[in-house]
Amino acid sequence: MRPLLLLTFFAITCTAQYGQSLDDLPKIVDNSTAGSSTEKYVLPPLPYEYEALEPHISAQIMKLHHQAHHQAYVDNLNKALAELKEIQGKEEMTVKDRIEALEETIHFNRGGHINHSLFWKGLAPGGSSETGLQGDLEKAIVAKWGTADELSTALFRTILGRVRGSGWGWIVCNVDTQELSFATTRDQDPISLPQLVILGIDMWEHAYYLQYYNNKQSYLKAIWAVLNWKEANERYASCLKHTSTSS
Repeated sequence: MRPLLLLTFFAITCTAQYGQSLDDLPKIVDNSTAGSSTEKYVLPPLPYEYEALEPHISAQIMKLHHQAHHQAYVDNLNKALAELKEIQGKEEMTVKDRIEALEETIHFNRGGHINHSLFWKGLAPGGSSETGLQGDLEKAIVAKWGTADELSTALFRTILGRVRGSGWGWIVCNVDTQELSFATTRDQDPISLPQLVILGIDMWEHAYYLQYYNNKQSYLKAIWAVLNWKEANERYASCLKHTSTSS
């Protein structure tokens, strides 16, 4: 008889880095192999239904994006981590080459898992209370950009000007200066300290192409309507409380 599969879910908590580390993401303990157990990352459920962001982002896109693309990052990360654990410590040259390849795979899929986990929580149904500027974040945005429209104009200009091909656009907060700014990253590179993610926008084609084709400007306008500013305000509060990286 095959051993019973035991799944133990770790607590999903937000650390000081607010989800920007693999340590912040949920795992399972898989005891299905006799005499051993492994920890594996899992796909986090969406905090809303797939159709909840329509008409701005279609259910078809959301389901494909979550169940296929994000799931692939999780699966590939788990596979690469398991193989790396198995071959580490061996001295053969071919093994060393394989370790380098695995480290590249882990970096890419780690970023994909982190970025998407942040992305899903940064969205909310259009017209809900979460999609309006609020709290201390609203005050900081008004002080720096004037209005939400001026913020979106500046953000879209930055994203469209800097993201060549696949990547991400971000609103970030510097934990040392507590200043808000924009950032872009290539491929699946994540944001790291001293910057904390306030909100992120996925600019990979799989995030919009089925609905907006190559019209990135229309996609940006659509996703602006479903950004979760309640979540963003909580992340901003985390930034204000964060211990400086220079201390």
